[in-house]
Amino acid sequence: MRPRLLFLSSLPQRYWGRFTNPSFCLHEASVRSLRRHGGKQGHSPSLELLASDAAPEHSAKVQAATASSAAASPAPKNARGRQNPNIASPESGATANNLRVLRSARLEKVHAMRQAGVEPYAYRFEVSHSTQDLHQLFGDVEPGTIRDDVHVSIAGRIMNRRIFGKLAFFTLQDSSGTIQLYLDKQRITEHMQNRIPESFSRLKQWIDAGDIIGVTGSIRRTEKGELSVYVKEWTMLTKSLRPLPDKWHGLTDIEKRYRQRHMDLIVNPAVRDVFRKRAQITAAIRRFLDTHGFLEIETPALHQQAGGAEARPFVTHHNALDMDLYLRIATELHLKRLVVGGFDRVYEMGRIFRNEGISTRHNPEFTSIEIYQAYADYGDMMRLMEDLVVQVLRDVHQGVLQVRYQDTELDFSPPWRRVSLFQMLQERTGMDWRSTALSLEEARALAHKHGCPAGDARSIAEVAVAVFESLCESDLVQPTFVVDHPRETSPLAKPHRSESGLVERFEVYCAGRELANAFSELTDPVDQRERFVEQSARKAAGDLEACDVDESFLAALETGMPPTGGLGIGIDRLVMLLTNAPSIRDVIAFPLLRPTLEYPNDGSDDAE
Repeated sequence: MRPRLLFLSSLPQRYWGRFTNPSFCLHEASVRSLRRHGGKQGHSPSLELLASDAAPEHSAKVQAATASSAAASPAPKNARGRQNPNIASPESGATANNLRVLRSARLEKVHAMRQAGVEPYAYRFEVSHSTQDLHQLFGDVEPGTIRDDVHVSIAGRIMNRRIFGKLAFFTLQDSSGTIQLYLDKQRITEHMQNRIPESFSRLKQWIDAGDIIGVTGSIRRTEKGELSVYVKEWTMLTKSLRPLPDKWHGLTDIEKRYRQRHMDLIVNPAVRDVFRKRAQITAAIRRFLDTHGFLEIETPALHQQAGGAEARPFVTHHNALDMDLYLRIATELHLKRLVVGGFDRVYEMGRIFRNEGISTRHNPEFTSIEIYQAYADYGDMMRLMEDLVVQVLRDVHQGVLQVRYQDTELDFSPPWRRVSLFQMLQERTGMDWRSTALSLEEARALAHKHGCPAGDARSIAEVAVAVFESLCESDLVQPTFVVDHPRETSPLAKPHRSESGLVERFEVYCAGRELANAFSELTDPVDQRERFVEQSARKAAGDLEACDVDESFLAALETGMPPTGGLGIGIDRLVMLLTNAPSIRDVIAFPLLRPTLEYPNDGSDDAE
């Protein structure tokens, strides 16, 4: 038997000198003793099994890792405020060398398994139940009861291990939850002797936290009341080569959570719940629209010309056609062409790409839904917006229309408040921004007085919108329709039927941020061309967010588009509100981040 080695960097330094001999064997009883007496104030050092049957040549690696850890900078503190140098943990800043040692040791286990005729990366496994199924089906089993009359087969990731001589208790996690595995040496040996000799010993040697295994057995509730799978046989399904975050810290660093989302999902059940709820929200939206006669049709993501919104696009190049293309900044113009073609109710939910800054509310790649209804106007879109959100809350929020977001209760009960943009501005600044006596310079000066720089604004309307965004948005906590926007900032909206200089447009605000945008869509092709020309002139003057004249869309509009109401909703922001997420990156599985050296391993271990 090769000597069993332990990765000791997580022990207090006073223990290190005792384990420099590579032939030292640390037994389970010694581990438990160290955990009981490992440090002051009951500190329990975290022990990571490096290699149950490590080759002698690995002892030098272990000693080198231990020595380098001793010379390293102070480690993060644990929950009790004591130093906890668990350099094996991605969360606590594992050095490249120590992570490589851990990975190399686990690769040796892969080799040992294959030498024993056991494949560490299985092809399939027959699963009969999820962990949630077992808790629901056998929740009434009394403590101390064994149900050998039932047969279960489950699979999942091992989250922790507790070994007590001839008994072991593992926690297995699948997509629905966790359950304890009750592993008895005699029982496992009896059922697996023909498959894997010394199967219980191999289980202890080969399986680490993070591995994915499958087990079969019956149901047992322990004397302490823990529902368990009473294991007869186990199968290695996937051998993990990297450790899970250590038990003191978990994965708490926000940026590491975003960068290592796979690890975030493994160790933080609440994060998995967010993405489950996101899926439920998007399904509920589609279900609502489908039942109201809307048809979802996909439109191109690559555009020859960016349009449908004021935003800076991403540019790419198609080699075969030798032409530049743009990732879409909106789905609007193609969906309107579908309305022209005879689809009276149409929508698309999909990814939008805008070359803009990153913040808690903005990600360059995000999800929106745009909805178009023929023979409707922006008043109909207000009712559609209210009805849609209410139905989503009924489906995914148990019908409760009040949502707790951060420290505020939001009430989505209709009707929502309706207020004019210019009315809010006048109430906040004391100035009538639609007055004909107000000059552009006076408007800029007024904006500066209120702490809103607007030197780049080309019109009073642009200054007014900038001041509104700076002063008024944060006041809009409860769901609110901000209606009747200026013509200059709304190139695709129909002129207001009774207010000169305005358009029939609203934006929905909630929790101090924009949630949706809607128009009575502009259907006059002559007016639309004039506005495109204005936009094109702004682009020529250096406005990177302005659009060009889109002749393809104008040709469709000249064919004739019926009166139409259009509504766009930011899916990510809606999910933020309904999951109490403070940042948009919390509801996007893989948000865009600045690149970094994420996994410091050159792969040299693989060749050993």
